Amino acid sequence: MSARESSLPPTNRKDVPVTTPGGHRIQLRVFPAAQSSSVVIVAGAMGVGQHCYEKFARYLSNQGFTAITFDYFGMGASLNSHLRDCPVKVTEWGSEDCRAVIDFARQHYPGQRLQWIGHSVGGQLLGMTPNVNDLDHAVTVACGSGYWRENSPPTKRIAWFLWYFMAPVSVRMFGYFPGKRLNIVGDLPPNVIRQWRQWCLDPEYAVGKEGRALRDQFAAVKVPISAVAFSDDEMMSRRNVDSLHSFYTHAAVTMHRVHPKEVGESRIGHLGWFREQYETSIWQNTLLPLLR
Repeated sequence: MSARESSLPPTNRKDVPVTTPGGHRIQLRVFPAAQSSSVVIVAGAMGVGQHCYEKFARYLSNQGFTAITFDYFGMGASLNSHLRDCPVKVTEWGSEDCRAVIDFARQHYPGQRLQWIGHSVGGQLLGMTPNVNDLDHAVTVACGSGYWRENSPPTKRIAWFLWYFMAPVSVRMFGYFPGKRLNIVGDLPPNVIRQWRQWCLDPEYAVGKEGRALRDQFAAVKVPISAVAFSDDEMMSRRNVDSLHSFYTHAAVTMHRVHPKEVGESRIGHLGWFREQYETSIWQNTLLPLLR
């Protein structure tokens, strides 16, 4: 996926560098709201930069929420070297980056309700973040396990080729995953695509591949989760979505399955909801009520 930076002027936006416990430097963008009583952290999908969520973050700010977006280490504004030299793994996005963003929000906005909107991998990372229970509420959007045999048909048809040929060969050739060139996901650090590949080949995804420690970490999540899934998601099937959320065994999960026609849309898909055209159908009528 490719997207342009927002054309909106950067007024009412603060760019904040944050250093994670392990020394990674990541870039946050804060969209403050007047008389805010709630903070919403927006954690993006794999290969999707924080600039893609800027209009949604501005919308939240106008609705009275202080919104925080960020790029995972090795992506977007948090890429400090060539991708081939970036050693980060997906699990570190949780243990380092997400942890640091939650700590930042708690430190700078004490006493305010702290919520999380995790798009795709941004919802998976809840189970990999040590201080996740400092959140008051989490919303996952288009979030599923990624196990390729259970992917929706459009993705399943190409997933085997991606995981068994394209991903390993391209990383050997380029030193990283050139997703933009291949028009698949986006450019990713080598260890990110390697770890993600291993997960997508396992029926139990990350907890199946990483073992008991990660399974226990998912089970330790106690934050109430509102899961929003789209019936026309070309990547995540209903089985993917149910499987991922079943790992959160001690969290109260409420499922919201959205059919495009029921909200006045012809299509939403996996990567559609954060676009401005969905302001009424998804932002106002679907997500906003979950944050109130």
